[in-house]
Amino acid sequence: MSIWWSLHLRRDAASVPLARRLLLGTMETAGVDPDVCYDLSVALSEACANAVEHGGGAARGGCSEAYRVTAYLDGEKCRIEVADSGPGFAGGRTPRADRSAYGDTYAEHGRGLYLIQELADHVHIGNKPGRSGAVVSFDKILKWRKDAPLMAV
Repeated sequence: MSIWWSLHLRRDAASVPLARRLLLGTMETAGVDPDVCYDLSVALSEACANAVEHGGGAARGGCSEAYRVTAYLDGEKCRIEVADSGPGFAGGRTPRADRSAYGDTYAEHGRGLYLIQELADHVHIGNKPGRSGAVVSFDKILKWRKDAPLMAV
C-alpha cells in the first residue's frame, strides 16, 4: 500500500500546523507507530517553519509566497520533501547541521535542520537544481502498529 500527497501552501505560519496535521492523520489512519508519527511530524514542522521564515524571494510566476510539501508513505518508509522558492542556501552550499553550529543552547531559533537530521534516517538539504529555492527532503523507516489497517504485507 502506498499513499502520496502534495500540498502547495502559502508562506504563512498557519500553514505549518496544517501540513503537520495532514501528515499525522495520514500516518495514524494507516497504522504507523505513534513514536514514528511524532518524529516525522516534528521534522516536517521544522522544515515548513524554515520555508515560511526563509523561503521568500523574487521567484518567477508569482510563486514567491508559496512552498510545497510532498509526502510519500510506502510499506517500508516515509519520504517527505519541503521545497520553497526563496534564495536557497548561500553560495549553493548545504549548511552545517550539527549542534556546534547553533551556539546558544537556549536560543529559540537555529536548530531546525539539526532536529530534522536527528529525527529522520536519511536527510538531504540543498538548493533546487538550476533554480532558486531550497529543498529539504528526509525519510524514515516506518514501524507499524500491530493492528495497522494499511500495513504492507
